[in-house]
Amino acid sequence: MTGIEVGTVCVKTAGRKTGEKVIVLDLDKEKSFATVIGEKVKKKQCSFRHLIPLNKVVKVNKSISQKDIAGLLKE
Repeated sequence: MTGIEVGTVCVKTAGRKTGEKVIVLDLDKEKSFATVIGEKVKKKQCSFRHLIPLNKVVKVNKSISQKDIAGLLKE
């Protein structure tokens, strides 16, 4: 796991939403999974291997909505 922390903006590299930007909400380092949410991606778990971290970190909490995420990703 390199460069992934809560609030990191990432790009998904696998699955139906490949290429979509997401924000990390929570980490499970033991299982190598992150809980992510994006403008077009519902809150779900994603493997660290399927995420490319970008050089942007935003402040988020676990109860953030998809509507609020859209605004954060466009900044």
